[in-house]
Amino acid sequence: MIKGQKCLVVGSGVSGIAAARLLEEKGAEVILYDSNGKLDPEQVRAKLPADSRAKCITGALPDGLKETVTGLVLSPGVPADQPWIEEFGRKGIPVLGEIELGFRWEKGKVIAITGTNGKTTTTTLVGEIMKAHLGREKVFVVGNIGDPYTLEVTKTREDTVTVAEISSFQLETVRSFHPVVSAILNITPDHLNRHHTMENYVAVKQSVSARQTKEDLCVLNDRDPYTEEFAARCPARVVRFSSCRELAEGYFLRGDTICRAKDGTVRQLLNIHRDMNLVGICNVENVMAAIAIAEGMQVPMETILRSIREFHAVEHRIEFVATRKGVDYYNDSKGTNPDAAIQGIRAMSKPTILIGGGYDKGSDYDEWIESFDGKVKWLVLIGQTREKIAECAKRHGFDKIRFADGFDECLALCTELAEEGDAVLLSPACASWGMFANYEERGKIFKEYVNELKE
Repeated sequence: MIKGQKCLVVGSGVSGIAAARLLEEKGAEVILYDSNGKLDPEQVRAKLPADSRAKCITGALPDGLKETVTGLVLSPGVPADQPWIEEFGRKGIPVLGEIELGFRWEKGKVIAITGTNGKTTTTTLVGEIMKAHLGREKVFVVGNIGDPYTLEVTKTREDTVTVAEISSFQLETVRSFHPVVSAILNITPDHLNRHHTMENYVAVKQSVSARQTKEDLCVLNDRDPYTEEFAARCPARVVRFSSCRELAEGYFLRGDTICRAKDGTVRQLLNIHRDMNLVGICNVENVMAAIAIAEGMQVPMETILRSIREFHAVEHRIEFVATRKGVDYYNDSKGTNPDAAIQGIRAMSKPTILIGGGYDKGSDYDEWIESFDGKVKWLVLIGQTREKIAECAKRHGFDKIRFADGFDECLALCTELAEEGDAVLLSPACASWGMFANYEERGKIFKEYVNELKE
């Protein structure tokens, strides 16, 4: 997509706006489109620079427009299997995502991190390690983590590194995207309403390394059956990490110590209690993955370990908020699927009042309920999935369940149920859509409520 081409950008969120800006900067004629007919085109235009010449359209596409378009860019939230989008592909018109578009102007090296859970923590930690190694001005942290790739890519140089959190939605539309280091942290059922089958979801996650070679590195979770199976056919050189068993080569947990095995020698790296500010086995795995990625980028181990010791939890991911009247409050709003929420429960050491429920992504909740393991005193449910989760919990013999009609009612109920020595955990196992704009808003409201509670 170059100067003079007519490009249709689908979606007017942050990714779509960033893609439109980059395309205009490179001389393309841009049409910014959002299918939401309730949006005013002028509201969409206001998100663009004042000198933008992009045409903004909302609602239905005008007749004949598709015949004039020479390129299509999809925002991550737009499914690529819609018939009208597939029609472009059949005509030979390039259909790209924002990540693929950005990569076409990348000048430096790229690290790409995907997985069902742990992406944001791992990406943020790797970003901090790389900044400590190269300097903050030479590292860009982008992707699903918040900053669009297309907004930063024109700043890259041959000596810069881009650390990208890549979702399955973003991987659907990559074509030439080629990271020098990739990582698949884990793969568990999620977004099946978008990908339809687990096989499709697994395949799109594994595609992060599709264009890598043996000169590149792919970091894989040894305990995950999908990544374990993938290791034998991964096109890149594979390095594994494991929280369950000792490895002959790779990174593993021995007691409370993360170790590295290499060339027949085992080196003890850090104590997970003394040298980490993160809690839960999920974060132990995130740290091991970050070490493997950073070593793959030739960062000295001393720099890696120092960065880990200084690193604190990412906002909304098993984030300690405050203690009020002897009750600890934790914000795990980013626990948007059952497997992520399992990690939140595992990190709790006190009797827990758990907030669950939200938008239905087609998930099953059996393993999540089984993970309660006597820790959960009460399950307070909200949102579209509350009846579905309650039925699942009762099948597993758990009936300490309360419903709340709104978030304010839910929070007040949790405060009422909690006793001194308990914890209240927001870890919904569901997306926030329908009640909140995103998981960040959900977590922010939770934290505001907690911080306003009187001691």
